[in-house]
Amino acid sequence: MTLPATPVRPLRRPAWHDATVVAVAPETPNAGRLVLDVPTWPGNDPGQHLDLRLTAEDGYQATRSYSIASAGDGTRITLAVDRVEDGEVSPFLVDAVEVGDTLEVHGPLGGWFVWRPDVSAADPRPVQLIAGGSGIVPLLPMVTAHAEAGDPSPFRMLYAVRTPEDVFFRAELDAAVAAADRAPFALDVVYSRQTPPGAETPAGRLTRDRLAASVLPPDAGALVYVCGSTPFVEQVLRWLGELGHDVTEVRAERFGGA
Repeated sequence: MTLPATPVRPLRRPAWHDATVVAVAPETPNAGRLVLDVPTWPGNDPGQHLDLRLTAEDGYQATRSYSIASAGDGTRITLAVDRVEDGEVSPFLVDAVEVGDTLEVHGPLGGWFVWRPDVSAADPRPVQLIAGGSGIVPLLPMVTAHAEAGDPSPFRMLYAVRTPEDVFFRAELDAAVAAADRAPFALDVVYSRQTPPGAETPAGRLTRDRLAASVLPPDAGALVYVCGSTPFVEQVLRWLGELGHDVTEVRAERFGGA
C-alpha cells in the first residue's frame, strides 16, 4: 500500500519577536495563563517551545524557555507558566505581568517533540502522552490539534498531578474527552495527594503498576511522549523500559526551575 505524501508546510524560522500581553488568568493556584499577540509570529507546531526574555530597567536580562500551549498559523500564543519560588522569570509572569505589557519571545523552537495531524494522516500510529504537573503544557496542543482535525489515531493521556486544583487545562481536556467519538481520546489522571469527590481510586503517587495499567502496551506501536520534571521523566522512562517499551523511541522533555 502506498501512503499519501506528507504535505509540505513553509519552513518556520525562529526569530526574536515583540509580543503584547492580551490576556492573563489563573490556571492553577500556582500557575498562570498568558495570551500573547505576536504580529510577526510565523505559527508553530503542537509541542514546540519558545524563549522568553525579560529586560530590567538597568539593562539586566533573563531568558527562559517555555512550552507553547497553542499551535497553528495564527499570531496568538498561549503560555501556561508554573511559578517557581525564587525564580527570576516565572514569578513575574504569574504574579505581576499585566495586559498591555510587552515581552520578547524567540521561536518557534524544536522539531522533534511535535505531533502534526498531516504527518499522522500519512503514517497513522496511536499516541500515548504522559505528563507530570505542568509537563502537560506541550502535550495539550497535540490533544487539541488531534480533536480539531478529527484524527482517527487513538490518543491516550496519563496525567499525574497532586490535587484536582493542580490540573492544567481542565476545560480543554474535558472537551477532548467529549469529542472522543470522532477523535479517539482517553484520559487517566493520577492524584498523588487528594482525589476529586467520588473518585474510585485513592490518592497515591504514580507507580509502575498504575503506569502499566494506564498506557498503551508495547505491541501497540504507539508514539510515546513524556514531559515533566527531570525526576518524573527519568522514573517513567525506567518503568517503560521494564515494561517492554523501546525507550529509545520515546520522545521526552524535561524541565527545571525558572
